[in-house]
Amino acid sequence: MTQQDNRAAETILRIDDLRIAYGGIQAVKGVALEVRRGELVTLIGANGAGKTTTLKAITGTLPDCRVEGHIGYQGKAIKGMHSFQLVQQGLAMVPEGRGVFARMTILENLAMGAYTRKDQAGVDADIEKWFAIFPRLKERASQLAGTLSGGEQQMLAMARALMSRPQLLLLDEPSMGLAPIMVEKIFQVVRDISAQGITILLVEQNARLALQAAHRGYVMESGLITMAGAADDLLHNPKVREAYLGEYCEP
Repeated sequence: MTQQDNRAAETILRIDDLRIAYGGIQAVKGVALEVRRGELVTLIGANGAGKTTTLKAITGTLPDCRVEGHIGYQGKAIKGMHSFQLVQQGLAMVPEGRGVFARMTILENLAMGAYTRKDQAGVDADIEKWFAIFPRLKERASQLAGTLSGGEQQMLAMARALMSRPQLLLLDEPSMGLAPIMVEKIFQVVRDISAQGITILLVEQNARLALQAAHRGYVMESGLITMAGAADDLLHNPKVREAYLGEYCEP
């Protein structure tokens, strides 16, 4: 096996027996999953399945709750680490709801995404790089983020996270609340980012588009992983098609 093959097979994120409880409510019940370098992996499931809670446990952004189990990133345990420490180690997240800085311009938001970096020339080059991927943002570079449409804000949130040059990008429901034409655009961008070799863990309710874009997938139900495998296999699995794609399959 070549060095490149070894690198491609390297596990960048590993979760084992993750359990999360809010008071007496067990939201996540022993989840195990992994993401290998260069992959686009999706975690699908109904609203309330525990997908976002799992992402927040990875990034250290959960409110007070009990988190048990192992979360490993690039071979190191990261459970309990602060989110700003994780960004410095190359782990970035685009949260559900986008969370742009509404009273800052697009350029100022992008600069905030690069706040851990000291290479100004590299930062400037990356702004132009992501403007090429998100031309709408370039057209509105001096516009306040709060005045953008929902789809434009989602693009900005993604570009801002990418400005940190992440080794692993977590995307939480990037299509939520967007018009169908904008959803297609966002997923095309996700595929483009993946094609550049950036590792992605995507949480998404739109199972069809998520599985069409991903290499592998996990299905989460009521805090448990109930299915896992190649994305194309899951896309054609009768149970997945009936439960998440709205297709009835004859027994």
